[in-house]
Amino acid sequence: MDGGVGSFGAGRAGATIDPIAFVKQPQTILRVLSWIFSLVVFASIVNEGYVNFGSERLHCVFNWNADACNYGMFVGLVGLLGCSFFFLLDYKFSSISSVKDRKKAIMLEIGFSGFWTFLYFVSFCFLANQWSRTSPEDLPLNQGADAARAAITFSFFSIITWAGLTVRAVQKYLLGTDMTLFTTEHMDGGAPTQPYPSNSPGAGTTETTETYQSPPFTENNAAPTYQVPIY
Repeated sequence: MDGGVGSFGAGRAGATIDPIAFVKQPQTILRVLSWIFSLVVFASIVNEGYVNFGSERLHCVFNWNADACNYGMFVGLVGLLGCSFFFLLDYKFSSISSVKDRKKAIMLEIGFSGFWTFLYFVSFCFLANQWSRTSPEDLPLNQGADAARAAITFSFFSIITWAGLTVRAVQKYLLGTDMTLFTTEHMDGGAPTQPYPSNSPGAGTTETTETYQSPPFTENNAAPTYQVPIY
């Protein structure tokens, strides 16, 4: 576990990013591996996942089941794009000053990584099942066999890497945040403001004057006395 001090496993907001330290992080390594595995799954099916057997129509090598090829390509392509997106998000994570935005990013990563772990599990089971039902007659000269095995194998590897990314995201979420590193404005997502005027020499001062107005009647204003003349 990374021992970063800050919010959700990252450093203080606005801290300088060290590219070398970022590359060495376990999460970055898992992200790169997931990207490579998704690329292999997608490329294997696109390039050699279809065969031409006695007609102009192409058939999926997985028991001639087009759904198997379509599902494998979908999971691989979206996983590839998801890895690219979260890789950039990981790199920019320390520059996010709002605690709420960091929390949303972590929750998004947990949801996507966990869901894609499940989809790759389904992909592995689905492709392996359809491949076991494929007869040698359906693949002349064993065409597409290597691509099918590669898609199945790297679907299994993707389960491991995406599960690892899910665990890392949950660990970052459980770390929470050190609230002393953020102001109230950072928590609300706004820019920090200065509540009081600055006392610096170059700063202007604002003077307030109060006008005093005596009340129209006071208790001291006694009524004039009248003396009776003496005759």
